[in-house]
Amino acid sequence: MGRIENALQHLKITLPDPPGAVANYLPVRITGSLAFVSGQIPMVQGELIASGAVPSVVTPDAARAAARQCVINALAALRQALDGDLDQICGVVRLGVFVASDPDFHGQPAVADGASELLVDLWGDAGRHARAAVGCVALPLGATVEVELVVERVLNSGH
Repeated sequence: MGRIENALQHLKITLPDPPGAVANYLPVRITGSLAFVSGQIPMVQGELIASGAVPSVVTPDAARAAARQCVINALAALRQALDGDLDQICGVVRLGVFVASDPDFHGQPAVADGASELLVDLWGDAGRHARAAVGCVALPLGATVEVELVVERVLNSGH
């Protein structure tokens, strides 16, 4: 078991089977040393765990937990794309977090921290990343949060 899988186990996180694409896109696109993960919503066992706007329908704390789940789903997609080897990832480059928000809600950065903190917990300083935390009117399937991710991977003869 690799270092990242051990870290996930220590955090009591089991990565799900990644869902397939629901439209005309790739869940993960690898080019050179970068892997781009398409937007992930907070699904657990095929069910959306947070839907609606923050804070009128979903509390900021619940949205933060949903952002964390989005990263878990992104890691599952990455694991599949990297042939099961998350240790190919040497760092996180960028995180985009979209939050379905009421017009007067300005706490998107705190919601996004639910995603950011998990990445730092797993990769340490290499998990620190550039980030956008954006409020929006609506997200796919009515999700509260959607996360996209760009990671850097080690290039060597084995990968």
